[in-house]
Amino acid sequence: MKLIVALGNPGLKYEKTKHNTGFMALDYYLKNHNLTLNRDKFDGLYAKEKIGGEDVIFLEPQTYMNESGKSVAPMANFFKIDPADILVIHDDMDMPVAKLRIRAGGKSGGHNGIKSIIASLGTEKFNRLKIGIKHPDKQSVVSWVLTPFDADQQALLDQSFETVDQVIDDFIAGKSAQYLMNRYN
Repeated sequence: MKLIVALGNPGLKYEKTKHNTGFMALDYYLKNHNLTLNRDKFDGLYAKEKIGGEDVIFLEPQTYMNESGKSVAPMANFFKIDPADILVIHDDMDMPVAKLRIRAGGKSGGHNGIKSIIASLGTEKFNRLKIGIKHPDKQSVVSWVLTPFDADQQALLDQSFETVDQVIDDFIAGKSAQYLMNRYN
């Protein structure tokens, strides 16, 4: 069983903000595959589907970013999902807008959502798909992540979501983290 987690903040106020890049990427995937998050449990909205013979759960925690682990860990524990079978999609300020990077485990890199998941799971050994949102030039980090992308940035992001779609499909198909890093990083 695979668990695909997208990080963001719930509510219309945050819908198109940089911190919701994970939600936007998963929503793109779900729309392309005619899937919907149709269940509400474990402090998150989720869908459980069978894709290519594999049971897959898609999850958007509704806990707010900094407490994402409160949704991810109970979900993973209930369904007995190994951390190596978890892919977390999230924003990353240390990369240019729309750049993608896959990691197999590691520290949080200062991302509070990832910190929360590490603390709640008790391990760093889960996969991440980072999507660049760029570091702010002159504004605070908090105000930067809570503002929308401009039109040019959104166009780049929309293009990168096509690749995110492929990454998710390959992850579900059982491709190794090393394969994913070699192919998409």
